[in-house]
Amino acid sequence: MAVEGGMKCVKFLLYVLVLAFWACAVGLIAVGVAVQFTLNQTIPIGATAVSVVPVVIIAVGAFLFLVAFLGCCATCKENYCLMTTFAIFLSLIVLVEVAATIAGYIFRDKVKSEFEAGFRDQMKEYEKNNSTAEFLDGLQEEFNCCGAANYTDWEHIPLTPKNRVPDSCCVNVTQGCGNGFKPSDINQKGCVEEIGNWLKQKALVLAGAALGITFVEILGVIFACCLMKSIRSGYEVM
Repeated sequence: MAVEGGMKCVKFLLYVLVLAFWACAVGLIAVGVAVQFTLNQTIPIGATAVSVVPVVIIAVGAFLFLVAFLGCCATCKENYCLMTTFAIFLSLIVLVEVAATIAGYIFRDKVKSEFEAGFRDQMKEYEKNNSTAEFLDGLQEEFNCCGAANYTDWEHIPLTPKNRVPDSCCVNVTQGCGNGFKPSDINQKGCVEEIGNWLKQKALVLAGAALGITFVEILGVIFACCLMKSIRSGYEVM
């Protein structure tokens, strides 16, 4: 009876965890959409490697939602095969999350280099494309930055009139402030560094949330294995 009572507790906790998985799944999908929107606002189109991040987050969230439904059915029916499948799929999600974290850490420098290359390509289109100009102006104003590494990057970009920077580079943005500018009136920091630091802060928050979700998923695997063992041993869990 002691084992049966213990398994009842495990079964109840597994129900709670399944509800938590559903909440985490919805949260991951929402975060993925938010990350996609944020990247569209801050990362130049050329930074293709970064665009994979929100897709992975949304895919993991959707898969976790389905796995949580499977776990609910397996717990309710006390079915050994369903519970085994649930534990395996949940373990796969944990492995994917760990692998994604490791890959993100390993390729962080490549992402930065792609971001900088994409930003410089966008700068070349500044006077050729109005949407690109609005995009870069918005970034430079929002992050108080100028150019990729610094304001001197604009010296290599043919602007009209010559020897000027976009007005969005100015500390105090006014019409024509980039013409005949003084260095002291221009934001000195480059956008790659400023936006990179901002994204790192967001990534740390995201990593902390992912760590918490992974811990809950590991608990789910452990409880599922305990319940599998009880079902296989022939105990009746009500």
